[in-house]
Amino acid sequence: MIQTIDYHTGGEPFRVVVGGAPEIGGASVLERRSTAAGSEEVDRVRRLLCHEPRGHADMYGCFLVPPDDESADLGVLFWHKDGYSTACGHGTIALGVHAVREGLVEADPDGVTDVVIDVPSGRVTARVLMKGGRITSVTFRNVPSYVLARSVPAGGSQVDVSYGGAIYASLPAASLGLSVRPEHLTALIEHGRRIKAELAGHPAARHPTDERLSGIYGVIFYDVLGPAHQRNVTVFADGEVDRSPCGSGTAARLALLADELPEGFTLTHDSIVGSSFKAWVAETTAEGVIPEIEGMAYRTGRHSFELDPHDPIGTGFTLR
Repeated sequence: MIQTIDYHTGGEPFRVVVGGAPEIGGASVLERRSTAAGSEEVDRVRRLLCHEPRGHADMYGCFLVPPDDESADLGVLFWHKDGYSTACGHGTIALGVHAVREGLVEADPDGVTDVVIDVPSGRVTARVLMKGGRITSVTFRNVPSYVLARSVPAGGSQVDVSYGGAIYASLPAASLGLSVRPEHLTALIEHGRRIKAELAGHPAARHPTDERLSGIYGVIFYDVLGPAHQRNVTVFADGEVDRSPCGSGTAARLALLADELPEGFTLTHDSIVGSSFKAWVAETTAEGVIPEIEGMAYRTGRHSFELDPHDPIGTGFTLR
């Protein structure tokens, strides 16, 4: 029996496992990610919760694990239908809400409570704002984010590559004769898969210090709607679509836009379903810009999942 508490952030699901998951060993969260990926016992739980009929091809969730040390509140391993990601901004926002609502941290009912979280890419913070005992927003403070390469040929266009806890390729949808709208989603998924495949092993997709963080995780297609206002859709993993504006992808976009927009800008980043994040550069360091991204998550349910040992479908399937 596996227990979860589910949320959505900007329309993107986030399933938090709160009971029944096996222990995941490792000296750090990044090491635990490798352990989970190599453990059939752990991975069958991911498949059970993420694949159909209990999930779907665009499901997202996490295992809670111990943090790297006592100065953090939580550790987390993010997962999707194809494996384990290095970062997840929409999930970090949801975890801020989860930690406060479930009493995992002591919260100020009329102020800001920091929830410090160790993720595979480093230490991040969810700053939870409450008014009158109600959570009104969460600001996600990310790891340093930076540009890796610009104007890299891929998929019949040119992409910019940047890091925001995971590595993303960005390009305007118009360069492919498309726009970020639901009616163009099938074509955008196809282009996203093609671009990611073409950049596999490319020097621009290598993390500068840790090979475990290398590889294009997602492809961000965007429309420019105005000064510091963009609409995007991120196609990540193997054709999975982020319904939110994508938290770590927004951080990667900020790293690119920091060279293009006036100092002190606030980016309005819309998603393909109409939800929105606000994002800005909190500070600039030798390692890169420090993004802060504001959004909100909402609980959608509490669930208990089980697997009948005689069920021929087992841990499930995906059709995409």
